[in-house]
Amino acid sequence: MQRHIVSVLLWLVPVAVIAQQSPVLRNSGEPIRLPFTCAEDELQSVGLLCTEDEPCSVFLELSTVASAGKKIFIAGNLHSTSATLSSILLASDDGGATWKEPSTRVRGASLDQLEFYDLDHGWAGGELQYPLSRDPFFLISTDGGATWRKRQVSEDGGPGSVQRFWFDSPQHGELIVDAGRSAPGGRYLDWESETGGESWMIRSATGAAPKIKHAPPAFDNPDFRLRSSANGQAYQVEKRLGEKWEPMASFLIEIASCKMKAQELKEPPPEPITAEPQPEKDYVEQLQLGGGKAPAVKAPSKPPAKPPAHTPPVRKDPPG
Repeated sequence: MQRHIVSVLLWLVPVAVIAQQSPVLRNSGEPIRLPFTCAEDELQSVGLLCTEDEPCSVFLELSTVASAGKKIFIAGNLHSTSATLSSILLASDDGGATWKEPSTRVRGASLDQLEFYDLDHGWAGGELQYPLSRDPFFLISTDGGATWRKRQVSEDGGPGSVQRFWFDSPQHGELIVDAGRSAPGGRYLDWESETGGESWMIRSATGAAPKIKHAPPAFDNPDFRLRSSANGQAYQVEKRLGEKWEPMASFLIEIASCKMKAQELKEPPPEPITAEPQPEKDYVEQLQLGGGKAPAVKAPSKPPAKPPAHTPPVRKDPPG
């Protein structure tokens, strides 16, 4: 069956999202609080005005978990009550005792799904969320999650979110993007990659969600799961041990309360008073420009002086 290739969209600009010097988060048995700096530019980029009287709470949302050998990866986003602030990717290589961020956070984005094909090749799919879901992308690793690089699905971008993806080899993968009900040609876009996610080509656009041919029935990792704690204040990462689930780590959901100090507003300096041009100057300028006789200049009119409210009568002496 001949495939109808609508377009081949290559995004080969080397946008690297590499390992950073993130702090090591140690699991002490209590929920781990992710570090978050209330940067004014980041908050204002999504329309947040956080003050002492009305602070902005920041929350963690974890949506996916994957493993590669002994390594565990979890991903999601950081958000306020009204906007997504950034993506989050966490990794542990010691059974959940310590965690770190192997990739920088992508501002305004969320990561929805993780997959590792083998010990080396892994993908995290997501999209920008502010102000609407758009510009789906992948974080790609070929060294077991030590470093990651960002690749757009479409060079031109556009509305849409990652619904699901699956790689059946280090090079071949399929992706379903939900582009919304108003998308021309169909709501669901079926993409395919032969380059390990480095570039993508669109195969079809349909109104009904297509199936990924080689994907398993369930996309969830059978050995790990994410769930909310009993008090609803943390996410728990759990590992299956036979018929039971063993907690490995937990992460606080509310991680920060941002309060920006009001900046002092200074009154602008008074505007300089510009003197009215004198008639003599105008006359000189006209002469310099070849003008003729100076026009008559009328003196500025002044309102007549107002007589006092009680004017005494004028006394006249009778003629002698």
